[in-house]
Amino acid sequence: MRFIGTCFRAHDPRWSFAPLSGAGAAQKGGRFNPIGCAALYLSLDLNTAILEASQGFSFKVPPLTLVSYTIDCENIHDLTDPAALETLAVEAAALSDGWALAVAEGRRPRSWDVATYLIEAGLAGIIVPSFAPGASRANRNLVLWRWGAFLPHKVEAFDPSGRLPKNQLSWP
Repeated sequence: MRFIGTCFRAHDPRWSFAPLSGAGAAQKGGRFNPIGCAALYLSLDLNTAILEASQGFSFKVPPLTLVSYTIDCENIHDLTDPAALETLAVEAAALSDGWALAVAEGRRPRSWDVATYLIEAGLAGIIVPSFAPGASRANRNLVLWRWGAFLPHKVEAFDPSGRLPKNQLSWP
C-alpha cells in the first residue's frame, strides 16, 4: 500500500540534528531492525511518539525534541491488520516478543527474522502496534527501512524555519 500522511518522532535533543538518520537504530538494532540495518521509527500520532520516547514513564518524560514528518511511501504493509499478517505469513506473536531481552541473552529476536524477511521481499516499511508500556490498540508506529528525499519512498522532516540544530556542536 501507499502511505501518505504525517508522522511524528520524539528525539533525544542530542540527536535532533539528524532527524532523517537511521544510524542509531542500525548501530544498536531495534524491535524491527537487526544490528547493521538502518531504520526510521515514527509514530502515527504525537501521544504515541512521546510514549515511545519515554518508555511508558508518562510522569517522567525526559527532554525531547518533537519533529513532524511528511510521508509519501510505497510498499508499506499494515501489520495491525490480521489479513496483512496472513497474506505475508507473519506470526503476530513474533512482533511482540521481548526483542531487547533476546539480544541481551545472545539470542536473535523473532522480530528481526520478520523484518529481514519483509525487507528481502521488497517492503519499504510496516505499520505496527506500539509495544511501549501503557500502549493501547490505538497507538501505532511506522517503521521504514527505505526512505529518502524522493518518491517512491519520500520522507521529509518538517522544519520550515530551520529550528533544528545543524550538528551536535549545539549541545554541551
